Amino acid sequence: MYIAFCGNPPDAVGVQTTLAIVVRLTRLSDTSLIVHWFTQDHGLVKTVVKGARRPASAFGGKLDLFFGGEMSLVRARRGELHALREVAIHEWREGLRHHYSSTLLAAYFGQLLELAVEPEHPEPDLYDLLRRALDHVTDSGASLRALHHFETELARLLGVAHHQRQAHESLRDALGQLPASRNTLIQQLSTTDSLGSPKR
Repeated sequence: MYIAFCGNPPDAVGVQTTLAIVVRLTRLSDTSLIVHWFTQDHGLVKTVVKGARRPASAFGGKLDLFFGGEMSLVRARRGELHALREVAIHEWREGLRHHYSSTLLAAYFGQLLELAVEPEHPEPDLYDLLRRALDHVTDSGASLRALHHFETELARLLGVAHHQRQAHESLRDALGQLPASRNTLIQQLSTTDSLGSPKR
């Protein structure tokens, strides 16, 4: 476990703590990042981390895709860009970086959830689905079966599953689109499956 702390006062108004997974990183400036989280208690949230890219930052090297743990944020007075106060990393998921197909599939999970939910709307079941899916791919590698299982479970949890349609079709109709990376992912996983899924 790694704990990073940013210098907001401990009694700051609006501090909230939750389990969370990093699903996207956006460069804000040469030294700062916007970190997109899927959280257990608040759904999708965004935090700004000023100075995160500086060598001396408390968060330096500790915020990366698919990292999971406990984070605390300070709520913004206005808008949806909050300040990251503290993070304790429990899950590094290094196995997702060993193979391109695993990285691609993990990113697809996050992209699909970003399409499926409203920002800052609690979705604990979807958080649990993402956590289990990432852990599975970390341990067992990427596969078409893992992709289809995630889509099937997501369609079920969203209430859009239909027994006469494939899950991705139901999701596409409900969400209006699927992540553009899906076609590339299918091709990559088809090749991977034919050769044997890489293990961690």
